[in-house]
Amino acid sequence: MKINSQFDSGNIHVVRADSPSDIQLTINKDNQSDFYQWFHFKLHTSPFINHRIQINELAKSAYPDGWKDYQAVASYDRNEWFRVDTTFDGDSIVIDFTPEYDSIYFAYFAPYSYERHLHLIADSQMSFDCSHELLGTTLDGREINLLVIGDDSTDEGVKKNKVWITARQHPGETMAEWLVEGLLGRLLDEEDGTARALLEHNQFFVVPNMNPDGSVRGHLRTNAVGANLNREWANPTLERSPEVYHVLKKMEQTGVDLFLDVHGDESLPYNFVAGTEGNPNYNQRIADLETLFKQSLMATTPEFQDTYGYDKDAPGQSNLTVACNAVGHKFDCLSYTLEMPFKDNADLPDASFGWSPVRCQQLGEDLLVAIRAVSPKLRG
Repeated sequence: MKINSQFDSGNIHVVRADSPSDIQLTINKDNQSDFYQWFHFKLHTSPFINHRIQINELAKSAYPDGWKDYQAVASYDRNEWFRVDTTFDGDSIVIDFTPEYDSIYFAYFAPYSYERHLHLIADSQMSFDCSHELLGTTLDGREINLLVIGDDSTDEGVKKNKVWITARQHPGETMAEWLVEGLLGRLLDEEDGTARALLEHNQFFVVPNMNPDGSVRGHLRTNAVGANLNREWANPTLERSPEVYHVLKKMEQTGVDLFLDVHGDESLPYNFVAGTEGNPNYNQRIADLETLFKQSLMATTPEFQDTYGYDKDAPGQSNLTVACNAVGHKFDCLSYTLEMPFKDNADLPDASFGWSPVRCQQLGEDLLVAIRAVSPKLRG
């Protein structure tokens, strides 16, 4: 029996693995950080024997409440990820499972590999309406990739709305890039009427992975030097947060009329958005756009709701180091953080797969309907 995590996004520490009935593990912290929650490892063993895998010291993890009612994901082929029986006692989860093949992978959520990320960039740039820009490099030397979809202005010379979408500031929130993959697939489909209508009046700027270093390193929340990118937007630096620094510089060049920052939430089993109601310049125009966006998305898909979510900031009390607030304030635009669950959507539960890559991709496609709904009113 062998447990290994020396691969892209791998993360686990083996305390003891002497027998299938007593496998004791812990999760490594993000580099230069106290955050830990993401795990991803491979078990090579004898099939058709029950295994009891225990991951310990979770009471001090980044989000202990995230383990309640949580079911880990597993895969034999690294393509289909299914849920496995998982229990939580307040400090440890126990995965009880009988594998059917010699090796199986376990993860906190379905991984989105760096190789798949590179393929997404390369494949997207082949589309007629898409170009690939290299904004800069990370501290580990990886590319910060931007996809630009659509022209700058209409045939009449009118400047189009600038729609910015970023994902995976927190690298362990892989559902964010699965969503972007679905969104790009529809947006770049020349036969899709919604996509064609959107590109008549909007230009899209998409960063599928804001944190490639943390993704490859198997981090939950930070980049190579322990920076939480979603707390760096007030004053990003090349030394600590080049990912945010380069994206913000590009935003300043293009302007922003709509910003969606895509994330995953460990605890809440719902899809929801968080807005900028605490910003100093929040106004009725933004409030009306928020309402229209949410109503349109709820009418499009039952996967989205507006009952459960984060508490709203009091007026003038928003945290302007957070991307959604910082961008909304700087550009006086509709700006949302979109959250998806690590667990399942409690409104439409699926015991076999939970919230899954396929459902992320579909929500990404559906987002285009809500963007089209607000598009004519983004500039007042």
